[in-house]
Amino acid sequence: MATNTSNVTAALPKPMKATSNGAFQHENPLDYALPLLILQICLVVAFTRTLAFLLKPLRQPRVIAEIIGGILLGPSALGRSERFLHTVFPPKSMTVLDTVANIGLLFFLFLVGLELDIRSIRRTGTKSLAIAGAGITLPFLLGIGTSFVLRSTISKGSAHAPFLVFMGVSLSITAFPVLARILAELKLLTTDVGRIAMSAAAVNDVVAWILLALAIALSGSNTSPLISLWVLLCGVGFVVFSVYVIRPLLELMARRSPDGEPVKEIYICITLSLVLASSFVTDSIGIHALFGAFVVGILVPKDSPFPGVLIEKIEDLVAGLFLPLYFASSGLKTNVATISGAQSWGLLVLVIATACFGKIIGTMFVSRMFFKVPFREAAALGFLMNTKGLVELIVLNIGKDRKVLNDQTFAVLVLMALFTTFITTPIVMAVYKPARRGAPYKNRTVKRKDLDTELRLLACFHSSRNIPTMINLVECSRGTRQRGRLCVYAMHLMELSERSSAISMVHKARKNGLPFWNKKRDDRDQMVIAFEAYQQLSSVTIRPMTAISALNTIYEDICTSAHQKRAAMILLPFHKHQRVDGSLESLGHSLQEVNQRVLRHSPCSVGILIDRCFGGTTQVSASDVSYKIIVPFFGGSDDMEALAYGMRMAEHPGIMLAVLKFVPASGKTLLTLEGHDTNVIRVENDKNSNSEADSEIFFSEFVQHAAKKLQDSVTHEERVVESKADVVAALKSMSKSNLFLAGRMPPIAPLLISTDTQELGPVGSFLASSNFSNTASVLVIQHYNPNVNLHPLVEEKENEDTDDGTDTPVLVDKY
Repeated sequence: MATNTSNVTAALPKPMKATSNGAFQHENPLDYALPLLILQICLVVAFTRTLAFLLKPLRQPRVIAEIIGGILLGPSALGRSERFLHTVFPPKSMTVLDTVANIGLLFFLFLVGLELDIRSIRRTGTKSLAIAGAGITLPFLLGIGTSFVLRSTISKGSAHAPFLVFMGVSLSITAFPVLARILAELKLLTTDVGRIAMSAAAVNDVVAWILLALAIALSGSNTSPLISLWVLLCGVGFVVFSVYVIRPLLELMARRSPDGEPVKEIYICITLSLVLASSFVTDSIGIHALFGAFVVGILVPKDSPFPGVLIEKIEDLVAGLFLPLYFASSGLKTNVATISGAQSWGLLVLVIATACFGKIIGTMFVSRMFFKVPFREAAALGFLMNTKGLVELIVLNIGKDRKVLNDQTFAVLVLMALFTTFITTPIVMAVYKPARRGAPYKNRTVKRKDLDTELRLLACFHSSRNIPTMINLVECSRGTRQRGRLCVYAMHLMELSERSSAISMVHKARKNGLPFWNKKRDDRDQMVIAFEAYQQLSSVTIRPMTAISALNTIYEDICTSAHQKRAAMILLPFHKHQRVDGSLESLGHSLQEVNQRVLRHSPCSVGILIDRCFGGTTQVSASDVSYKIIVPFFGGSDDMEALAYGMRMAEHPGIMLAVLKFVPASGKTLLTLEGHDTNVIRVENDKNSNSEADSEIFFSEFVQHAAKKLQDSVTHEERVVESKADVVAALKSMSKSNLFLAGRMPPIAPLLISTDTQELGPVGSFLASSNFSNTASVLVIQHYNPNVNLHPLVEEKENEDTDDGTDTPVLVDKY
């Protein structure tokens, strides 16, 4: 007996110590748990993030990259090298790796529960419930049917009842977080299709967890039905205990965490400890630790700042570092090489076809037959409901750990989940793209015949640093006319990040994404409060909005909103901000591309604001406004628009407007000044410039208007120039002014030899350069030109309701 015990002990691998004494002590760090775990985390994160970057042009969710990364690190690819596998992922390290991965998974599912509002599921309409039911029932039944085929071929000897349930669950799951990400990327989250898909997926998610609990209860090592029944009853008892004991405690902590005040550290500690304690209880019961974490997340009150603080505390660490380990752990168990021969590949095709048929056909049938959903929308719903993801992998891993699924079946189901999710985005993009419609409108520019009509501006800002200058610019724009003369839509531009919490912000949009003025909302964007306060002190109507989208497509939200709000001008912040030393520092090329795309697709005039602390770093009250504004006038439609805007500003009692008209010397034109360089700026200008006669007529009208009504606040002069140096000197002589209003494409040679801001035009790029000024802000203005925008983002239709149009995706108004 003693001999047998010693033999078993000798066969077991020696446990790894936590830390090494270092390489200088002739110890290999990879033989110790902590340095090896650090290497594994770094490798997995770097590898999956690289794959995510490579798959980004295909608009695939990050979970795809993480699943593929896990598979490639495992025995299917890199793990085929015994040296790599035993060096980086040796068998003795797998216990530590799996433990850390599962802790990360616990907290991630807690986050998923935080974002799942049971009250919204209760309010789910009949249509969503029916679609969810069809999307669960038919795939589940087909999964049971497929299980008979698999048990007779590659899964011989599997336990009958658990295998049936696991196959049914694996085919009927819809990944709620992954679906939300895809919908947001495609700007469908706030459309009818997106709303139905999200509601149905939320119901599907809850039912899937219940079915998974059943599958786990049936898959215990003890085959007695009585044991499975006790597991289920204890699970129900835990849920009841959580509702009546844990939820009141969470509600108490939420009530004691008012909006605007920091949440106490002890509350965070208690909540995270409850997650771990609940996970321990559910694991002891036998329904897996994940259920405890998920239940606690669901029970956290959603109508307070408490869940937001919890998400902020743990999301990046869990989703960024620990969760990829779970995909790596899953990938190490996946060996695609086990799928060999015609039979195995045929079964893979069968499983994929069954999964797709059940979800897509079931969803389409119910949508078409009972709710008369158009074919394209029904098809899009079907493919969206076919999305798999993390929950699918959890089901498969639990099945494999409990010996319900063998290696080959596990690999087949993982590839099925990967394929069905991968095809979702391209197919939905192909079959369904909702049209954005809006009514045509006249006043698309500041320059107009009827000056008594309301002026509407769409003022965009990225962060709090843009707000004081935007408010000061709005104050200058309001003039002195009656209330309602100026209406400003203040749009907070937010990037749709990879964080899952970014989706929860979008969930709060109305079904069609257009304005709903609900003044009882508590989830207010703190950065629009300044605009609201300004509205109380002025006669300007302010309507805060939020656009949440990827930066490469957020221009669509801006232009669509401008059209549907009938804006005359879009105000955009420049992609550079001023540093302490006065120089401008770029915030990223992606923000510059946002401005460039808006310039190309805008349905109205556009202004790009180069902010050099216009009015200082705080909002200036109306009585304290005292600014000098310069309009350099060269001619052309953009300069006329800038001058029209300047004329409106001059109505403000605190504004002095100086207009400097540049006239070429005899025998010359502004385009033939010395140093003229025919680059892309000039080519674009030739398309957009009005005739010289139109400019002269407009300037004459301006002189007459100024003489009659604005003689105390407007000055103008003509400056004869012979070279670019004369123009530069004239502009620099006024560099101490507060603001320059410059046309984007005036008919003049570029004032700079080279520039990285060609979207500002020949004059604007000079005014924005460090060679000009460190104090004068600049607003570069482009006049609306319908002949340039050949592919408008909004389809214009008569009698279209502009305030309740069909689709401004991922857009949330705050009132």
